[in-house]
Amino acid sequence: MRIGIFTDTYPPYINGVSTSVLMLQKALEKKGHQVFIVTVNPEGINYKYQDDKKIIRIPGVPIGIYDYRLTGIYPIRSINIIKKWDLDIIHSHTEFGVGTFARIIATQLDIPLVHTYHTMYEDYVHYITKGYFDGPSKKIVEYLTKFYCDKTTSELIVPTKKTYDLFKEKYKYDRNVHIIPTGIELDRFYPENIDKDQIENIKKELKISNNDFIILFVGRLGKEKNVDFLIECQKELVKKKSNCKLIIIGDGPDSDEFKDLVRKYKIEDKVIFTGKVPWEIVPIYYQLADVFATASLTETQGLTVIEAMASSKCVVAINDESFNGTIIDGLNGFLFNNKKEYQKIIEKLFFDKALLSKICNQAKISSEMHSSKYFGERVLDVYNNAIKNSDKKKRNIITKVRDIIKESIGGK
Repeated sequence: MRIGIFTDTYPPYINGVSTSVLMLQKALEKKGHQVFIVTVNPEGINYKYQDDKKIIRIPGVPIGIYDYRLTGIYPIRSINIIKKWDLDIIHSHTEFGVGTFARIIATQLDIPLVHTYHTMYEDYVHYITKGYFDGPSKKIVEYLTKFYCDKTTSELIVPTKKTYDLFKEKYKYDRNVHIIPTGIELDRFYPENIDKDQIENIKKELKISNNDFIILFVGRLGKEKNVDFLIECQKELVKKKSNCKLIIIGDGPDSDEFKDLVRKYKIEDKVIFTGKVPWEIVPIYYQLADVFATASLTETQGLTVIEAMASSKCVVAINDESFNGTIIDGLNGFLFNNKKEYQKIIEKLFFDKALLSKICNQAKISSEMHSSKYFGERVLDVYNNAIKNSDKKKRNIITKVRDIIKESIGGK
């Protein structure tokens, strides 16, 4: 199959969508399919072609949300190359910019379109509105999302039931919605595949001792990730266990605010900010942790949770639908509803090493269902369904035209 993936974010960008797209590409290529990429040029205003023109990077402009750039909806210089790809299916991973281009090309070239909805955009409106007109802006985002997904998409993929419910219950979406969690190259994170010397080097660099109890967070440092929740709880946890440390990996628009909060609570020696970490060495950092924690309520899936589980780490996550399908409370991790519950769980894990070990072992076992191979197989099923329905629709149109002609001839 010849597959065109259209996405606003792709390596070297590092985020959940970029990871999802890369994992899908690798899984599909391992099965012998040809994958072509249309994405944004992170370096500026020029077109860029890579991998013998199997990757097209379109110029884009910054939009003020992290490193994202927005492209034009019809970059003419790329049309002829895409036509030569002779695609069987187009799979879009964004609603705007490159995603709108995918919609136009799919219609223009009569190619079935599959779309994956990754981002709860209503949770990110404040980055553009700066607190003004949030209500109307969210309505606009809802309208545009419904328009893109409802009017143009052959099949829709979402990563969790939380997102499924958004479309079925709130947006009243009446087409097929497939719940397919994003796959991960799990073996990258397995403890046995991590260089022990590299772990020790990072421990020395961050001044972590073998006696420290480490809580780890990995993600963007924005308000929507609720990192301040973890910091506020950390202030209380260190009173019970002085060698408890919180490591925060990532960067973002609110990193300075979080650092100010740490200084306010005078726990600078108990909270470590690493900044951005290169994608290829992130698995090493997971091995520093005893527990992985997240209080984010804006995830569509939470890939870092799966990475932590594959790393054989106990995940302690806020009780949100994004995590409910992955974490079984008390079996492969723990769910909490408030600060008191979070602190109680962490304190229990402080002192019950047998429980911690049992949860970590089960976490790794549970992560297997999120393998990139399984992910690729399920997405291929959706592609085949989209192509089959498209062929059926074409046959119906041909039959109707033929019947009209027959009636016309018979009438004469």
